[in-house]
Amino acid sequence: MNIHLAQHFGMCFGVRDALRLTQSLAREEPITVLGQLVHNPAVDRQLSALGAVTADLSQPGVAPTDRVVITAHGAAESIKQAWKTAGHTVTDTTCPLVRKAHRALECLVLGGYFPIVIGERNHVEVKGLVTDFPQCTVLLSDTEIDTLEERPRFGVISQTTQPSRRVEDLVRRLRERFPASEVRFVDTVCQPTKDRQTALEKLCAENDTIVVVGGRNSNNTRQLVQKAVELGTRAWHVEDADDLDPQWFNEALNIGVTAGTSTLDATVQEVIAKLQAFAEARETASPGKLA
Repeated sequence: MNIHLAQHFGMCFGVRDALRLTQSLAREEPITVLGQLVHNPAVDRQLSALGAVTADLSQPGVAPTDRVVITAHGAAESIKQAWKTAGHTVTDTTCPLVRKAHRALECLVLGGYFPIVIGERNHVEVKGLVTDFPQCTVLLSDTEIDTLEERPRFGVISQTTQPSRRVEDLVRRLRERFPASEVRFVDTVCQPTKDRQTALEKLCAENDTIVVVGGRNSNNTRQLVQKAVELGTRAWHVEDADDLDPQWFNEALNIGVTAGTSTLDATVQEVIAKLQAFAEARETASPGKLA
């Protein structure tokens, strides 16, 4: 049983920077994180151990500490200002690539385009993008495009962790639906997401089983799992090594490992170590069988 790690996997620079800053603050003073800093339970446990507490982003002023932290997923400017007006010191750890999406959407609105965000409407990043633009439409399917009314100009961005191909397909569908309209698309899918999706395709081509490591509510992690399944590869989604079941790999010969952008390096290494232990145990039980 051979184990292969994806070329691109795991924590991206935006998540890493957000975590480092928040950990540093938590060591210096009491802080409240306004939501889940990143979608990973191991990170939640780390911050809790440092004394950080959480509060609801949508309830400005309802926090037990002076300093509050905007998560890596970002927030609407009106919400940030409301927390400042309520008397809190606000530290913003929004990923720079999410900031780029905010700027792109704002520019489209100012330019007179009808705004569309491709993404999951209940995801915290998407809520942050659209809160200040109530006219914005969020969609994720051809069916939703079919319900749109014709506009002279559509301006389209995407949630940063959506699969590029899905986004491109929906933009093409929008143009087909409204051939007389101008459709301006600003690609805001982040490069780390693109890199991990591309690396996964190669991993699936070379392995019969894929293990994806990351939080169960992490959009980009779930997208990796879904992509592997679509490519016809057996795939397992785990949050950490404790989730692994040796019976999953009874028939596996080559296992590919990847991870979402909010997954700690240590968690990935623990998963690999446990898979290696499974492989050694199987070889001991059946010496020479796989030779």
